[in-house]
Amino acid sequence: MKISEVQDFLVNNHRGVLVARKKNGSPQITLVTPSVDTAGRVVISARKNTYKVKNISRDPRVSLLVMGEEFSGSKYFQIEGSAKVIALPEAKNLLMDFYKQTLGDQMNPKKTHKKIVDENRVLIRIEIEGVGPQNLG
Repeated sequence: MKISEVQDFLVNNHRGVLVARKKNGSPQITLVTPSVDTAGRVVISARKNTYKVKNISRDPRVSLLVMGEEFSGSKYFQIEGSAKVIALPEAKNLLMDFYKQTLGDQMNPKKTHKKIVDENRVLIRIEIEGVGPQNLG
């Protein structure tokens, strides 16, 4: 399996489960809306004060399961990588690009910008270091 397959999949599939690490090393698991940027990195929007952001800031190693629309029968991939948290103001344009990709024509730029600022959003950017095989049986 190639990283490019997962990057192509993320262009149109934005359902995922992110695994970060708590202080004690146990997994911290959360649902996310992943996408991919023009450089092929996974990108996720999050509020700055969430556990995932705190945990990633302390330990950047993450795993991510990305899947299609159906729980059973969809394609899915596992990603391993190193994450970086990018805060405002640096993240503003990156977040606008993220929302444009995930929302498409439904995105209202003024409302989206307000949401980013009001919710103190950050961008989590994951460098893909490896992808797991999709086991079909």
